Amino acid sequence: MSKPKGFEKPAGVRDYLPHAVAKLRRIEREVLACMDRWGYRQIMTPTMEYYDTVGVASSTSDQKLFKLLNKRGTTMVLRSDLTAPIARVMSSLLKDEPLPVRLSYHANVFRAIEEEAGREAEFFQTGVELVGDDSPEADAEVIALAIESLRAAGVERFKIAMGHMGFLNGLLQEVLPERTEDQENLKQDLLNRDYVGYRGTIAGLKLEARQQEQLEGILRLRGGKEIAEQALEISSNPLARSSIEHMGHVWEVLEAYGVSGHVMIDLTLLGDFSYYTGITFEGYAAELGSPVANGGRYDKLLKQFGRDVPATGFALKTNRILDGVPGAAMEEPLPILVRYTAECREEGLAKAAKLRAEGLTVVTSLIRENDQTEHVGGSSGAAGSLLNKGYREIITLK
Repeated sequence: MSKPKGFEKPAGVRDYLPHAVAKLRRIEREVLACMDRWGYRQIMTPTMEYYDTVGVASSTSDQKLFKLLNKRGTTMVLRSDLTAPIARVMSSLLKDEPLPVRLSYHANVFRAIEEEAGREAEFFQTGVELVGDDSPEADAEVIALAIESLRAAGVERFKIAMGHMGFLNGLLQEVLPERTEDQENLKQDLLNRDYVGYRGTIAGLKLEARQQEQLEGILRLRGGKEIAEQALEISSNPLARSSIEHMGHVWEVLEAYGVSGHVMIDLTLLGDFSYYTGITFEGYAAELGSPVANGGRYDKLLKQFGRDVPATGFALKTNRILDGVPGAAMEEPLPILVRYTAECREEGLAKAAKLRAEGLTVVTSLIRENDQTEHVGGSSGAAGSLLNKGYREIITLK
């Protein structure tokens, strides 16, 4: 294998140039400030975790994890999300914290398979976890906060699709009792948005007409709050019906928040069906076909760390917002240039310090003996050329 050239980097990772970093930091700053106003305190966790704890508990499939060995031969992973690490912290360092606990984060995460087809192996997420509350109020809170966070990130046109894992699980238990493999196959079709394949899988099950109608009926359960009533007509299973009732209460709270206009019900939405246990949701920006946010309830995760408490949360896909949503763009302020001769160095640096204390961006430059540039107000000469290169003002001291 040939040695990489000095300018090459691994597939799936990227360099962030100054203008991109400025946008990324603005998104991070504005979104975290929004979350802070809702009572979410920021947390930071390690980039590297133990595979046998955080790795196996993550929603990320095993083949997507970046694994490595430490000097003792223990398998480690680069974090693939923040939810599992926060669950670890909630079950240890924060185990005595009064519930509910509200936490926020912004961090880079790693997924090995993302480098295929031009996708990224390292990217950023900004999100929250609400631990210790299983009420409809909590589910509605994180959805409403996701909406506010998208606005804070500069996303102006978006829609939140909301589903419920309990409804689908209840329906499948009713129609396909004890047929776990068939249930999983149907879930996989829905997770992949393969509705043609979903109908094909149903056809291969040789069901009665009523059962087939029930399973196919879920494909029509997308729309406003009226979908909840339609869902109750499809299934009489207690889990399915209680899940729809819960979703109805969530919708009422979203109406009270004044954000239900951004939300639609989609009962084909699963998220990661091995991970989520209740409400799931995804946010779609008008400019992009892929989600810019996703989240939901995961009440069984903390039990893997020895603490059986409910939790819900969401993450913004910060890179997609950075790259694909014009609203995330920002105008970089131009700096002031302070130029000075050696004799006026102290005065020039003092002037720069004074301007910086006023919140302005200032760069400095020594005028050398062979530099004959005169301060001409940026209208002509070398100073004018400097202005054209991106300075809002030039101050010359000599």
